Order: sequence, then structure tokens, then C-alpha cells
Amino acid sequence: GFMQGFAGGRGIFGRYSFEGFELALEHLGGKLGGMEVELHKKDTQHKPDVARTIMNEFIKKERVNFIAGITWSNVLAAVWKQAFRAKTFLISANAGWSGMDGKNCNPYFFRASWNNDMIPEAMGRLMKEEGIKDVFELSANYQAGKDMLAGFNRTYQQPTKGKILYKLGNNDWQAEISQIRAIKPKAIFGFLPGGMGISFMKQYKAAGLDKQVKLYTVFTVDYGTIGAHGKNAIGSYHTTFWNSDSKDAVNQKFIKDYIKKYGKHPSMFSVQGYDAALLIDLGVKGAGGDLKNHDGIIKSMRTANIKSPRGKFTYNVNHSPIQDYYKREVVADADGNPKIVTRGVVFRNHKDAYYGDCEMDKLKKKLKL
Repeated sequence: GFMQGFAGGRGIFGRYSFEGFELALEHLGGKLGGMEVELHKKDTQHKPDVARTIMNEFIKKERVNFIAGITWSNVLAAVWKQAFRAKTFLISANAGWSGMDGKNCNPYFFRASWNNDMIPEAMGRLMKEEGIKDVFELSANYQAGKDMLAGFNRTYQQPTKGKILYKLGNNDWQAEISQIRAIKPKAIFGFLPGGMGISFMKQYKAAGLDKQVKLYTVFTVDYGTIGAHGKNAIGSYHTTFWNSDSKDAVNQKFIKDYIKKYGKHPSMFSVQGYDAALLIDLGVKGAGGDLKNHDGIIKSMRTANIKSPRGKFTYNVNHSPIQDYYKREVVADADGNPKIVTRGVVFRNHKDAYYGDCEMDKLKKKLKL
């Protein structure tokens, strides 16, 4: 079962994620762990109640063995218990709700992405090390948005000029820009995903704020949105787990084959979808094709022994990736168009902040795994 939000501007993440998953299936010869695959794709419409209905259908009607996908943290928070109670494997191809990394960690949940706090933790470290003061924070008013601020402040470790928690789905930034202009920060840290980031960056440039305030973002600029941002993105910075400039053969093949198949450059969300399929393949192989051998599937998936475009990573006790994070900048190419370039490593083998609250071994013993 593959469930994502595909509709509207926010659906761009789900679409890239599913394309990555599809490409991995193609690279694996249409099979997972050597077994034929029956793939059920459903649209959550970004709504927790719709996702709960889909999860119920996947588990009770279609009796799937694995469920992958999910973009939004509030959706993950709404459905994870259904999968856990049914002992159905759930692989997040995006949603990084921190609740899953501590007290809610469980043997049936794996991330093919990151914990919400980790990419903004990289940004906080980056801005601290580069001596950037007087930062204003801008984030969406829902669980992931609050996680982003927690992660940023955990590593920035300095006072900020203030913050705004905006309404999810906001596209009119006049009030926020006026407030930022009045406060006069030197930089903005922003969690502005999807269409929200596109509209903000356009209005930020139109207001001339880019000449006064540098913009540092997470989940705002990537290959999935760079076309919509256009030249507005030039001069901005972001952090992520994927070094898209890597010359590693696996990464280069992934990019080349993705462009050939879909006619566009893959995004970080494509990598996450791709790796979700590779993890399922790894688990099924580890169990020798016995889908009732949950212990074998879990042990194999925990090794993270896959050929990922992001390079090698490992799993923490809570099944959250321990991986590298990079600084990326948007620059103008020879024709004046935006181009994303990697500017170095911010973190090596970075661990999430919540794994100490995960009692995985105790839970596995209780479940007799």
C-alpha cells in the first residue's frame, strides 16, 4: 500500500515520492525481495481522517504486508497506531513527526527520510557556525512546524528576534513581511514547504526584503520546486540530507534514470520514495520471502544495507536514520537561471534527539520478536 497526499500545490511532495518508489521497483525488476508486487496507491488528500480510512482499507480489505508513503506529520500521527496494532510494516517516505522517535517508536515503523528536527538542526548549526545573528523564525502552525523550530533552536543556541507561526496553507504574506521589516532582523529561518514557500519567496523578493534580510530555509527549495521559484530562489540557502552533486555511481544512475523516465530532475522526496522501496526489498530478502517472519524482516531492514542515492546510512535504535546533512545554496547559472549547489557537510552521522526515550528492546520482547 502506498499512501500520499497528491492533490494541489502540497501534492508535489507525494508525486515525487511515488515516482521515486516506482523507479526503485523498475530497478528491482518489478519485484520486492524477488516476489511479485501488487501495488495499491491511494490519495490521503493531506487529511488525517481520509488517511485513517485508507489505512483501514489497506489493512482489513486489501491485507497489505507493507505500507509506505505519508507526507505530513499530522497524518502520520493519525494513522500509525492502526498499522502497529495490525502488525503491518509502515515506512515513512517523508513525515518526520518526532513522536515516532521516542515513546511511540515500535518495531514495525521505519523512516526512509529523517526526524523532523534534524534538517533544521543542521540549519541551526550552520547559522551558528557562520556567526549569523538577529534571526527571525517563520514556521507553519502545526506539529511539524513546531518540530522545525525545536530542532533549529536546539543547535542555534542563541536568542532570536522573534517568530511567527503562520496558518498552514497561507499564501498571502503581506502581514508577515510587514512585521519582519519592522523588526529588522539580519536573517530569516523559514519552514515554508510547497506552495507556501513559493508564494513567500515571490513576495519576499517583490517587497525588496531580500536586499536587507538573508533567507535560510528548510523544505522550501529543492529540485521539485526550483522551477516554480525561478530566479526568486537565487541567493537563498537550505540544508538537507542528500548531496545531489555527489559523483557516486549509485547517485548518478538514480538521477540519470529518473530524468529519462520522468523528464525532470529528482528531488529529495524522490530519494525517500526510492529508498522506501529498497528497504522493503531488503526486509523481504532477509526473511527469505516468508512474510510471516516479522523478526527476520525487522532485523534485515535495520541494517539499512541498501544502495541509496544519499550514500550509506545506518539506523538508530528507534529506526530513525543516522546520516549526513549538507549545506546547499541557490546560485545563478551561466544563463542567469537558478542552480542548486552543495557547499559542504554540516553534520556527519547525525543522530536524532529522541532515541533515548525509545524502549525498542522492551517492546520487541513484549511482542515476542
